[in-house]
Amino acid sequence: MPVPPFDPELSVALESLGNGPREPVTPGNLAARQKRDAATRPRPTAEELRADGRFEVAELSVPGLRDGPDVTLVSVRPAGREGPLPLLYYMHGGAMIMGNAWSVLPRILREWVLPLDMAVISVEYRLAPRTRYPGALEDCYAGLLWAAGHAAELGIDADRVILGGKSAGGGLAAALALLIRDRGGPGVLGQLLLCPMLDDRAHTFSSHQMSGLGMWDLISGETAWKALLGDRYGAADVPPYAAPARSTDLSGLPPAFIDVGSAEMFRDEDVAYANGIWQAGGQAELHVWPGAYHGFDGMAPQAAISKDARHARTRWLRRLLAHSGNTERRPAG
Repeated sequence: MPVPPFDPELSVALESLGNGPREPVTPGNLAARQKRDAATRPRPTAEELRADGRFEVAELSVPGLRDGPDVTLVSVRPAGREGPLPLLYYMHGGAMIMGNAWSVLPRILREWVLPLDMAVISVEYRLAPRTRYPGALEDCYAGLLWAAGHAAELGIDADRVILGGKSAGGGLAAALALLIRDRGGPGVLGQLLLCPMLDDRAHTFSSHQMSGLGMWDLISGETAWKALLGDRYGAADVPPYAAPARSTDLSGLPPAFIDVGSAEMFRDEDVAYANGIWQAGGQAELHVWPGAYHGFDGMAPQAAISKDARHARTRWLRRLLAHSGNTERRPAG
């Protein structure tokens, strides 16, 4: 079937990878891929994250819920700042089967924490298939409850908490927003959903149109969802907290920023999610980046479209914080 072309700069970055990193994840190679990811994905230490004293870093172990294990949170804030700061509560990507809470932080610190004068907590949630749904979501919820209850000692403003995540982390952020709404809190200011992984059914046009052409395909997606859902995979009653696209009620959610590439599998499910929020009377800002594949801004950070995407996300965060009464630190002059 015809497909939207890749952005020229992004296409060069994709071709430079070769076929190795784009090999589908299958049940047969999942354990090996997880082992390789754990060995090769960056995992900066607390000392490295402190960046010669520019940041205060704490690795926290907080109680889990429902007899779950303790949850590790990595808390970072600009050094020397007094008073409560707004918080970005962030969930890393990795298709629910890979990734870690530390690797995402250098970029977040550079792009948002310093420019917008905010704090970040990154969640080390349990991965599938060792831990199936709802383990990861309950980890994220437990960490958020703890952070909201200890806002004073963390130096954060419990009234200005933004949920955020990319890919699987974006799906977790969307699920957490639904869970918070239905469990009655804690309140959050917004949800930053970057190319979120929302739908386990692989029934959209783009999931077939773009399979295998970028960084993710139907085989990998099926492997990841099966790892997360186990015997529930393919069932008609998969809950929206597992796959937010399953939700039939998107009312009462905090304002959302949703972005996705026009040339990636998640395009149609992410556009539909924004549309569902609008139809329910909610607020969503949607960006569909032309010619972008999944994870494009990490693959080609210097591409013009990657810079545009980062600026759009920052502008949305800035507006959200300004409307909530935050005064950000601006450069002198």
